[in-house]
Amino acid sequence: MRIHFKTTYDHDIRLFQDRWHAFWYLALIVVAIAAPFFLDEYYLGELTYVLVWALAGMGLMVLVGHAGQASLGHAAFLACGAYAQVNFLNAGVPFLLSLPLAGLFSALVGALFAIPAIRMSGIYLAIATLAFGIVVEDVIILLEHVTGGIEGVFTPAIIIFGFEIDRSGTPDWFYWLCLAVVTITALGYQNMLRSPTGRAFVAIRDSEISARAMGINVAGYKTLAFAISCFVTGLAGALLAHFLTAFNYEAFLILISIQLLLMVTVGGLGSIHGAFFGAAIIGLLPQVIVLVRETVQDLAGMGNSSIPGLDTGIFGLILILFIIIEPTGIYGRWVKTRIWFELFPLARKDMFRRHKSYLKTERVR
Repeated sequence: MRIHFKTTYDHDIRLFQDRWHAFWYLALIVVAIAAPFFLDEYYLGELTYVLVWALAGMGLMVLVGHAGQASLGHAAFLACGAYAQVNFLNAGVPFLLSLPLAGLFSALVGALFAIPAIRMSGIYLAIATLAFGIVVEDVIILLEHVTGGIEGVFTPAIIIFGFEIDRSGTPDWFYWLCLAVVTITALGYQNMLRSPTGRAFVAIRDSEISARAMGINVAGYKTLAFAISCFVTGLAGALLAHFLTAFNYEAFLILISIQLLLMVTVGGLGSIHGAFFGAAIIGLLPQVIVLVRETVQDLAGMGNSSIPGLDTGIFGLILILFIIIEPTGIYGRWVKTRIWFELFPLARKDMFRRHKSYLKTERVR
């Protein structure tokens, strides 16, 4: 077991716990960069899809996992980023400029929505975001000259310094581009959590009344949380537009918002790792279910026959059982397992028991 002695405040907020910790993350990045040399086009596309969803998951994690604000309409901000990216590119804006502009447009929409929405909390805020997502679907259909309406739009190719990057033509370069955006965003996210802003988000999540008592501008930080969350989600929407190459409003239905929320919950709320674990489960588990089902059918001699909705039902059942068995998510289970081995044989069975008590200051709600 490695014990980290913290003698200064810098030790408490450093990016990596030690050199060994940094080495493993560096090794992971090296493996991710080398992935196109070992994977075929199909599996590389699936890995790229996971990266895009991980980026969207980080966007929602800022709002739900660290700021404690519920959202059931985050697919609307995905749509803002996607349609903004297409229109910026069609207007002749270079990709390196259009990508952050798409995120900023989504952040602006999120901040404007947050101004009235932050007056609500809990289930009321969730309903408000859900209603906003439905409204955005109708707006996409009505603004046909901007969004293509029901028919949708085609995403122009990415051109960086004269080099064209396309998901179908150059899948390896598109993967590296998504990996670079996700890595930079994750580093920025981690540094934000180490800053006063990130600590204010966590304080608001744990107790708004206590946060106010410490002098935190709760309304201002809630609005900032919406803006940052929607900025990252807008970046994911822009990359998703290039991944899909052609899309309409059906790519951003309410079910996508629910899937996003389910993704961060299964991965582990309150952790950047949870966004990646959740994206891997949501992105790859349906493919695994299909492969297992086809293998079982071949072994049983049942041919290619299938029951409509069977794969979706199994997928939903697995997620429900996982949330019931492990409410802290995949990352929470990993932390528990790691600590158990580190403390063995001193680990206790009830050391991770959830506290059902709450602050007395929260009873005024």
